[in-house]
Amino acid sequence: MPQTSSRTSMSRRSLLSALGGTAALGALAGCGVPAAYVRPGDRPVSDESATDRRLTWANWPLYIDTDDKNPNRRPTLDTFTKRTGIRVEYAEEINDNDEFFGKISPALMNHQSAGRDLIVISDWMCARFVRLGWVQEMDRAHQPNVAKYLDPLLRTPAFDEGRRFTVPWQSGITGIAYNHKKLGREIRAVKDLWADDLKGRVTLLSGLDESFALLMQGNGVDITKWTAHDFHTMCDEVERQVRRGRIRRFTGNDYTKDLVSGDVLACQAYSGDVIQLQADNPDIRFVVPEEGAELWSDSLMIPDRAAHKANAERLIDYYYEPEVAARLAAWVNYVCPVPAAREILAASADKDTAALAGNPLIFPDATMRSHLAIARDITSVERVEFARRWNRIVGL
Repeated sequence: MPQTSSRTSMSRRSLLSALGGTAALGALAGCGVPAAYVRPGDRPVSDESATDRRLTWANWPLYIDTDDKNPNRRPTLDTFTKRTGIRVEYAEEINDNDEFFGKISPALMNHQSAGRDLIVISDWMCARFVRLGWVQEMDRAHQPNVAKYLDPLLRTPAFDEGRRFTVPWQSGITGIAYNHKKLGREIRAVKDLWADDLKGRVTLLSGLDESFALLMQGNGVDITKWTAHDFHTMCDEVERQVRRGRIRRFTGNDYTKDLVSGDVLACQAYSGDVIQLQADNPDIRFVVPEEGAELWSDSLMIPDRAAHKANAERLIDYYYEPEVAARLAAWVNYVCPVPAAREILAASADKDTAALAGNPLIFPDATMRSHLAIARDITSVERVEFARRWNRIVGL
């Protein structure tokens, strides 16, 4: 049965740097670079899975369950290997989406192996890979658990209709965190951040892809089909609040330090971070604003020319077994993409573990789900212009 973790280290998400995507990468991501696009017929190679029982998996740090007594052991991976005989070479090598893109893009754009059979990157970056044709379509015949248990909210992102090329690893919500005791009132809407009693004690995320959707929702925008006008209107509002002294600063994931210290009373925040902060300070609250909040994912993909595609597909499907998904959810504390895992956690004899089943930041309830949306991604054509304007505001 899943057990809660006794970790005191920072969350995986807090290792992200707040880069909004450079102009150079944005230009490359467009298919205006003919050599970068890979046609479907050029993506696969002969699959060695049947004779070579292994695969190489690149993931973020602190993003899989580990043994509390031996952090080098990963119980769910160990169980997979025992069950299937497939050895997993697991590398915690992804610390930033753009950095990892730069690391493997030369091989992929030149129709060469990236040396990884499975990678986990954020959906906005997954969109870039899908547009470039740098990932292989998965065979759902090898993945019955994905077909059965994947959360309906996550099945149809704009960049990958039907999730043919990507499968969510973990999801999260970008909303608002605040210190209820020190503020002395509730925050219910994005516009509440601009109140007089919060002047100079609010932070926003500096990364374009991490920040824009929630701020648009504050203007009543449907983020599944936002427009350039919506983006510039949002920027106008943020610039106005900067001039009024409402925003203390734009942050990476160090916003958690400001919130804990009390220097900041309210901020843009990730749901998984707040769960961990609440363990030490129950006065810190997370809210999905009245206007809605962004639901995002870090997703699994099989890059072009991966030599162990079937092994990778089997591993992905293994993590969609509700029992396995429950163990992972109990450790990472992000939104679980397998709602059926909730019943597994609820039945745990461990009270702390069972309590996680009722946490809406891991298993959103019906009310919260009705306020969540997956944002349309920023296209390669839009990215250069939008990143330039946003980075001027942020000071990057």
